[in-house]
Formats: sequence, C-alpha cells, structure tokens
Amino acid sequence: MDYTTIDFQQDQAVGTITLNRPEKRNPLSLLVLKELNALFDELKENSEIKVVIIKAAGKVFSSGHNLTEFLVRDRTNYREIFHACSTVMMRIQDMPQPFIAQVSGIATAAGCQLVAACDLAVAEEGALFSTPGVRIGLFCTTPAIPLVRAIGRKHALDMLLTGRMVTAREAESYGLINRVVPADKLEEETTALAQEIARASRATLSIGKRAFYAQVNMPESKAYAFGSTVMVDNLFTEDALEGIDAFLAKREPVWKDR
Repeated sequence: MDYTTIDFQQDQAVGTITLNRPEKRNPLSLLVLKELNALFDELKENSEIKVVIIKAAGKVFSSGHNLTEFLVRDRTNYREIFHACSTVMMRIQDMPQPFIAQVSGIATAAGCQLVAACDLAVAEEGALFSTPGVRIGLFCTTPAIPLVRAIGRKHALDMLLTGRMVTAREAESYGLINRVVPADKLEEETTALAQEIARASRATLSIGKRAFYAQVNMPESKAYAFGSTVMVDNLFTEDALEGIDAFLAKREPVWKDR
C-alpha cells in the first residue's frame, strides 16, 4: 500500500515504521491510525520481518490525538477514533514481532500511550513524556491503560493527575523505557537492539511474545501450568530442535522460522 502519513522501510529482518507528519507534531489522527492498522495487516503476514521499530520524523515523537478531530461534537465520530486507537495499541501486543519505540523529542497523551504499548522502548536523553489531558479537561483514560501496566499505579497516577513532563531518566526509572542514550546514538542503539533480537527464530519470538502477555496477569500456579504447556509445544517446533542441536554441536543455528 501507499501511505500518506507514515513510511515503512525494511532492512533485512528489521522493519521500521516512521510517523511522518512532523509539521503537525506527528499526531495520531484517525487517518494515521487507519494506516497503521493497514500496515500491521501486511507485517503480520511478512515472514521475513522479525522485529519492528516505531520512530518519528522531526523533533516530536507524537503529540497524541489530533484535537481538531474533537471539535465536531459527534459521539459516533469519537467512538471511531478511540476504537481505531485502541485497536492499534492492542494489535502491537498481538503482533508476532516485538515492537520497539525509538523516542526522540516529546511523546504526549496518545503518543505516550504508543510508547507504553510497545514491547520495548529506547529514548534519547532529551526525550520527554506526559499524559497532560487533565490540564485541558480531557483525562488521559485510554493512555492510562498501557501506562499503568508498564509502570504501576503510583507512577501512572502521578503522570495522569499532574500532567507534568517526565524526563527520559525518570521514565527509565519507572520502567516506561528500557534505555536512555545520547541523541546522536539513538538510531544506532535502537537498530543494534533490534538486530540482536532478530538473531532469534521468528517462530520462537512469536511464541514467546504471545505466551508472555497471556501469562502476565495469571495467578502464579496457573501461569506455571500454562508456561509448561507452551514450552512442551515449543520443543516440537523445528527451530527448537535445530537450536538445541546447534548448541550441543557448538555451531550457529540455521532457522527455518517454524
């Protein structure tokens, strides 16, 4: 497909999505959300891509929803926007590939939500994060959903109730992002992380990611029963057999991604 608000590039096993409306501060408008969902359909079926990076053109990662879309007081329109946004966020978790947010500049409201929804995140030292909806009378209720799951109640409520900007170092200490790097090293470090993950079998990554999210909210005993079943099934995949053989033979595995 041809996209007007996002770009997509593939470099071997790593795919990169770029939010490409820098003049508008890369809002998650309804069109952007629809294009992301369409791209996810393609990525899910692309057996070559093992890891996906989401980044942004310009100085702002994403300013969140396009507030001009809320000026028309139409409940059906509002529902469509939030349904499209929720679908994007949930699909990131459901996609077979790990998703890494590469954050430069500011990530606010639904932009911060996007960072929290990704599996991993790398940010440059000057990056800032906030959920400032409370300051304009529109509480960031949907951004709160992945945010609280990423950083816990106290930190999430601090951000949600005050709307203040959180620095990259604070966000790292909260668990919102994994690594803080110099701005001139952001792309290099994010790509290196993606390539490290991409050394694994796509099938194994998919199994592991799906199982991780399935068990994370289970009671411990149920999680162990579930995890044991997943590992038994995993052992019957071709790549598990290849990986074990390669390890014992002290050679590099040759993945078939199945």
